[in-house]
Amino acid sequence: MKKKSARTTPPYRADFSAREAIERQKELAGDVSLQPTATPNAVRHIAGVDASITRDQKQMIGTVVVFALPDLVEIDSSHTMQPVVFPYIPGLLSFRELPVVLEALRQLETEPDLLLVDGQGIAHPRRFGIASHLGVVSGLPTIGCAKSRLTGTCDEPGMAKGEWTMCMDGSERIGSLVRTRSGVKPVWVSPGHRVSHEQAVDWILRTATRYRLPDPIRAAHQLASSVRKQRGGYQAT
Repeated sequence: MKKKSARTTPPYRADFSAREAIERQKELAGDVSLQPTATPNAVRHIAGVDASITRDQKQMIGTVVVFALPDLVEIDSSHTMQPVVFPYIPGLLSFRELPVVLEALRQLETEPDLLLVDGQGIAHPRRFGIASHLGVVSGLPTIGCAKSRLTGTCDEPGMAKGEWTMCMDGSERIGSLVRTRSGVKPVWVSPGHRVSHEQAVDWILRTATRYRLPDPIRAAHQLASSVRKQRGGYQAT
């Protein structure tokens, strides 16, 4: 896999305290860019990213599935398992999940141009959820797509697929609440890195063809389910 630019500083340490992790988030959040680089012409390969934990809470599972555009056909995937190196602390999940996700990315044969991440981007109290953290560390454009709200307020969008509303934290827009399937609960969408709000909404709608979750993220979940059957079970984070 041909590597893009990445920070030389590791994204995690097993001995980080929660306070140190928060300060690290604040520092790295300044590197997040919302400049719209993930244009349709620039994206040939789009990947879904997921992280899970085994039921015994000892191992993390990282899965990545790559699709080719414009037909959205699965062409590559990888998964890996690693020991848990950081405790479960709401708002700091990227320090727990990122090591295994980065290793799964390294194992791909096809380099993605855009990552759709199961989790938050800037819709985070410190504007640095896992999608933003992964984007800054890998240098790749990223979008966060979550099934539940972490912070901010959003009006409910219309019931038809494609309806969406802005998610705000005070006067700041931090994401969007997007209806990806008519009559089904919306998802929380936010830029991670090198993607604008408008691009984030557009890419999620482009890739959510039949289900609530975009096809690449759904495929990453399904790969994790397969790993569960092989390795003895997991619990989604």
